[in-house]
Amino acid sequence: MTTGVNNDLKQGLNGSIAIGAVLILLGIAAIAFPVFSTYAAEIWISWIILFAGISKIVYAFQTRNEDGFIWKLLLGILYTATGFFLLFYPLEGILTLTLALGIFLLVEGVFEIILAWQTRPQRGWGISLANGITTLLLGGLIWFEWPINGPFAIGLLVGISLIFTGFARLSLSLATRSALGKSS
Repeated sequence: MTTGVNNDLKQGLNGSIAIGAVLILLGIAAIAFPVFSTYAAEIWISWIILFAGISKIVYAFQTRNEDGFIWKLLLGILYTATGFFLLFYPLEGILTLTLALGIFLLVEGVFEIILAWQTRPQRGWGISLANGITTLLLGGLIWFEWPINGPFAIGLLVGISLIFTGFARLSLSLATRSALGKSS
């Protein structure tokens, strides 16, 4: 019985290792072609917002006898209109998303620094501070280089994220496989 479970686990780990490798390759491709990956990310986000809007409109009509029908409907229309706007005007969508990302990272960096400073006596607070400073600097770079960086910033960041996610998955999977080999 445990042999079957071990084999299933090893197959799952092999799949996880393959996914990690694919994520790393996709991250490299996203960094190599940041404008293309920025457009791909913008279109993906557009479709998500559009389908969320359609879902909200359907939900509004399904619950039209409850309070708040008009607000549910207006939210659905807002989502749907935003999704269509992003699909039909991708460059403007990219610029808007890039600016929003820059603002988000600036605010997140400030919050991380404040949090790190407040947890200063705790072990590891320096890593939180470094993370906050790095996030603040990244947000500043996006903010101060906007709109010039719009066409490639999101794709570059997605690529970096994919590479780190791929390495994390690969590392965890290999460590788990190694631990399984030692326990057998």
